[in-house]
Amino acid sequence: MKPDLDYDGFIGTLPGCWQFDRLKDMVLLRNDKTDEASADEDYLELEDLESGTGKIIRRRNTLDTISAVTLFQKGDVLFGKLRPYLEKYYQAEFDGKCTGEILAFKPERIASRFLFYCIAAPWFIELSKMLAYGAKMPRVNWPTQIALFNLPLPPPPEQKRIAAYLDASCAAIDAAVAAKRRQLETLDALRKSTIQRVVTRGLHDKVSLKSTGNPWIKLVPKDWQVKALKRLAFLQTGLTLGKQYEGALIERPYLRVGNVQDGHLDLQNVTTIEVPEAVAAGVELKNNDVLMTEGGDLDKLGRGYLWEGQIPGCLHQNHIFAVRCIRHLLSPRFLTYLTSSKYGRDYFEATGKRTTNLASTNATKVRAFPIPLPPLPEQERLVAFLDEKLDDLTSTNRILDKQITTLLAYRKSLIHECVTGKRRITDEDVVRVRKNAPRVERPG
Repeated sequence: MKPDLDYDGFIGTLPGCWQFDRLKDMVLLRNDKTDEASADEDYLELEDLESGTGKIIRRRNTLDTISAVTLFQKGDVLFGKLRPYLEKYYQAEFDGKCTGEILAFKPERIASRFLFYCIAAPWFIELSKMLAYGAKMPRVNWPTQIALFNLPLPPPPEQKRIAAYLDASCAAIDAAVAAKRRQLETLDALRKSTIQRVVTRGLHDKVSLKSTGNPWIKLVPKDWQVKALKRLAFLQTGLTLGKQYEGALIERPYLRVGNVQDGHLDLQNVTTIEVPEAVAAGVELKNNDVLMTEGGDLDKLGRGYLWEGQIPGCLHQNHIFAVRCIRHLLSPRFLTYLTSSKYGRDYFEATGKRTTNLASTNATKVRAFPIPLPPLPEQERLVAFLDEKLDDLTSTNRILDKQITTLLAYRKSLIHECVTGKRRITDEDVVRVRKNAPRVERPG
């Protein structure tokens, strides 16, 4: 059957024994609804589907669900029609319910697992993205769009062969990705433990400790001190956005909380502000200031970011503290490492004021932050050690991230090649990949 749409850019030509058929002629769209609340954890929202993997993250109940939900059955294939670029799809392993933003297909003239891989294929996602409408909440609809998608349809035995081959191949790829992600977790734990050890104990495994009398850090090396940050640095507060000024104004770049809260300084989205020159002079960032946020996510609260003069003349928001170290007492980089250590995180999390998802600190708490303080030459040695050690870990991280990206890209291309007939699968291929693939239970 000839496709209704020009699929050449998505699928190309099919093998001679294959055909195209419209999705609505191969599946039944589930339309049965229920508004009965239930404590059974058999309900799926869009956020419960993991992006790009075909797996679910969690199951929930419908006790707090206001609108009616769609009923689906084991073996149905689900697809998230809202924001199709998120690649939300799943083959149901249980009878359950889902939000109306998820379409549930009952396979009738197509093998369920082959349909699953067709929906997972890049061509299906790309076509959905291209047809999606709505600026803020782009979605595709069933009757005039997805229902008319022409799926490549091999003979039933070949559909099953392809699905079996992809099950085994994707399981092997997923296992490799999971192993590399575990390596990343191990590296992250090593990074955290290394920072914590160095900034609170130094470089030596066996070190003589002394009691500090400070409840936040009770022991430090005998030649270290513990001093409040206010004894070692000055705290500069910033400007309130929207404040009105009179007289001549100058325009300056302006750093906000959102620029310093994602694990690094985001300098691609720095806005500007107009203020009098005298005001700007009092809140201008200086080289080696340590930027600490007053509020935001709990795990980022009070974390320091070193300012190295990346944007000349930059000012900062009042929710960012610019900590200016007294350089003969405290190294700015040592302070930055200290705020990212477990000790620093524990202090700001314990002293911060919490709401549901956010937290805040204040200038008083920041100034009171107890600093385990080695002599300045030792601070510099510790910073140099951490710089080198963490650079090595970061390099390894990048290698693993690149390997994961390559594996995931290969997974997508393999699915595309198999479901479009670019790669023909034999029984021998299935036997071969199954030999080394992890065993994964699939819905019947």
